[in-house]
Amino acid sequence: MEAYPSELLLIAFVAMLAPLVAELPSGARLPVVVLEVVLGIIIGPYMLDLAKPEGMIGTLGELGLAFLLFMVGLEIDFDKIRGKPLSLAVGGWLLSLFAATICMYFFNVIGLIQSPPLLAAVALSTTALGVLAPILRDRGELDSSFGTYMVAAAAAGEFGPLIIISLLLIPAHDTVLHGLFMVTFIIIAFVAANIALNARTSRMIEIMKRTMQSSGQLPVRICILLQILFVALAAKFGLNIVMGAFAAGMVTGLAIKGKEGETLRQKLDAIGYGFLIPIFFIVAGMKFDVSALWSAPLAPVQVALLLGLLVLVRGVPLVLYKSELAPEEKLPFAFYSATGLPLIMIISEIGVSSGHMRPDRAAILVSAGMLSVLLFPVLAVKLRGKMKWPWQ
Repeated sequence: MEAYPSELLLIAFVAMLAPLVAELPSGARLPVVVLEVVLGIIIGPYMLDLAKPEGMIGTLGELGLAFLLFMVGLEIDFDKIRGKPLSLAVGGWLLSLFAATICMYFFNVIGLIQSPPLLAAVALSTTALGVLAPILRDRGELDSSFGTYMVAAAAAGEFGPLIIISLLLIPAHDTVLHGLFMVTFIIIAFVAANIALNARTSRMIEIMKRTMQSSGQLPVRICILLQILFVALAAKFGLNIVMGAFAAGMVTGLAIKGKEGETLRQKLDAIGYGFLIPIFFIVAGMKFDVSALWSAPLAPVQVALLLGLLVLVRGVPLVLYKSELAPEEKLPFAFYSATGLPLIMIISEIGVSSGHMRPDRAAILVSAGMLSVLLFPVLAVKLRGKMKWPWQ
């Protein structure tokens, strides 16, 4: 216990330092989440060994992941993405999953990437909406046409893999019972969403406004309760807890949409992006074993190949966006879509704990996911013409 105050102080300092560095005048301004991951790598046990992602630190990191998925669900505006953006996103993700499955079976057969094909394919088809949402918001692109299609595609790349790993890759119950639990959870989420939409009476809104400015902070506490309730429900049903957090965010977003909920959104933003979410990215960096990049003779080749496959697999759906995206938007769209880390880490951990994936194979997969977060958003921003490199 004595080590935690100093480690927490260090993490708090790093969390403060990342946005400060991002605001420094520079030719190549990095997204805050990238800086958080990099600084986490530096202070972690595989570099300076100043802090370890275990005990209280690890717990805060897990809470940060849950809150990240909660905020992702909260920020999805279904009125904006429904229709063509959502249908293209779902079709594009299924196309990505198909392409990833074929690629991973091929590379598994020839022995170049020896990981369970389905497990690796699901990992390659993910998109880290939790990473992209703050970047797009900071760039002022969330409300643009590009941002709308990007959020829809990222939501499909987040929610689709969650369903797959919850149904097929988490052996908490037999297949039929597990499927029933999954359907039950989805029904409960839809019922909760319907209640949230119908509970927006003038009296309820007035109570929320009044208590939001008091020490009771009732609306904030209700949101936290709802998040914990869905996370606990998902865990009880044998589903991954991030699915519960994601569902809680979507329900909350429906309940507080509009100008009436703007103050509450700001308060949740402050809790999430000001406290818990930066800790998740810092802890994720601390967990990154840099030596995995050269742990075996083929490791660098495998990581580079997986990075290329991430872009290829998540770039395949661009064939569906011929008239929706301008030519100069397509490559940034592919790089943004190929950015994945949280679900890649979760899928790798599930593979290792279930015995389906060797730890060294998981490390290679996580290394590719980590590098995608470090490289792809920067490349996407560069291609969008939002920044210049120092040598330009």
